[in-house]
Amino acid sequence: MRHPLVCALALLLATPLTQAHELYNQDGTVLNANLEALFGIFHSDESFNQAGNRSPGSSNWREGYVKYGLSASQTLADTGSLYGAFSLLSSATWGDGDAAGLTLGDERRTAVEDAYLGWRSGTLFPLLGDDGIDISGGRQVVTLGDGFLIQGDPVNLGKVDLGANFNRGGAYYLAARKAFDRTAVLRLGGSQGWRGDLMWLKSDNHYQADSSMAVANLEHVGDAGTVGLSWIHGLDVDRRYAQIMGLEHRDGMDTVSLRGRGSLGVQDLEVAGEYVTQDQRGTRENAWYLEGSWTFSQLPWTPTATYRYSRFSKDFDPLFYGLSRGYGTWFQGEVAANYAGPFNTNTQVHHVGLKAKPRDNLTLGALYFDFDTLDTDQGNVGGRELDLYVEWMVNDHLLVSPVLGFYKPERNADNGGMQLGSRDTGTYLQLVIGTFF
Repeated sequence: MRHPLVCALALLLATPLTQAHELYNQDGTVLNANLEALFGIFHSDESFNQAGNRSPGSSNWREGYVKYGLSASQTLADTGSLYGAFSLLSSATWGDGDAAGLTLGDERRTAVEDAYLGWRSGTLFPLLGDDGIDISGGRQVVTLGDGFLIQGDPVNLGKVDLGANFNRGGAYYLAARKAFDRTAVLRLGGSQGWRGDLMWLKSDNHYQADSSMAVANLEHVGDAGTVGLSWIHGLDVDRRYAQIMGLEHRDGMDTVSLRGRGSLGVQDLEVAGEYVTQDQRGTRENAWYLEGSWTFSQLPWTPTATYRYSRFSKDFDPLFYGLSRGYGTWFQGEVAANYAGPFNTNTQVHHVGLKAKPRDNLTLGALYFDFDTLDTDQGNVGGRELDLYVEWMVNDHLLVSPVLGFYKPERNADNGGMQLGSRDTGTYLQLVIGTFF
């Protein structure tokens, strides 16, 4: 097992949700109560040999979490505004545990999730735009670009024995905990034109070897799209966990990314791409993707078709990537990305997607993935997957999202793959229900 990661629910990040109840609003002081709750029911016909604790056959389990707390802001006369939040999160897994054996079904945990303070400049510096300076620090979610490298810290293992205690409270698929433990973030620039970020991020996730890193990011945002250049420098790891997970190289590792996304001025078109080069103490790794989407805006249900090719070199470290634009980004395949692999390393992926919106609050989608392992000396986790999904926002506070998946591996666990038993096509079912206030 090189680097299995978790998947967060697509709609939670891809769709604006009402997640606050206003308690007080007077004279520039705003206080909100926040609630976010997700519950999922999961079934997989097949199990996978990621942790050495599963047997051939099906897995059935449930996951859930509730995040609850307060957020506030205070307008300052002619000097911007202060803001902050504090929340707790309670998570659990029931049943058999997930199909990869990374949770066992008896995980329970309550802990602080968000605890941060910040200041925005308002109109204090007109040349930088509204809120052209934004300084924050504490425990919070931080994203870089569209999540290809950094989308919070979402790995949520359970009581699995990997040689040390990696338990983060379960809710593995739902990725209950996403906040970095400690952050210091400076954002410069408004919503258009040139802007940049300087960040220090520290994880308390043992699965990520408690890594800390410095990030510099420069972007230009225009009507035709956004172009960005980022540098990530590894500062430190916890040696004990790094040795177990093979992440010693992160101490001093440099990762440079060049990316772009936009319409190029063409209605209904969206193109994107990113190239990443990574210096792992003298060893050079890389990853990249190209993607194109077309929305048939004149057709009923305004369908959107997408094709993407992505490639990740043999020992590429995908860092803290996560889900930012819906199912399939950057957890590619509900089965493959969560249980079977590959996990955005040593692979190339062809992806075709189609989605349509019969109503404003209802999305239907189909995702196909073809995975091909680049270097098979240490195993072959190639395969093919088809996922069918529904995203239904029943109202402003209730989400229902079922998924039906079919996964066919090239090899089973007896022949260098991960699926235990046969290499038959397995059926995967999940239903996630969420509420937000």
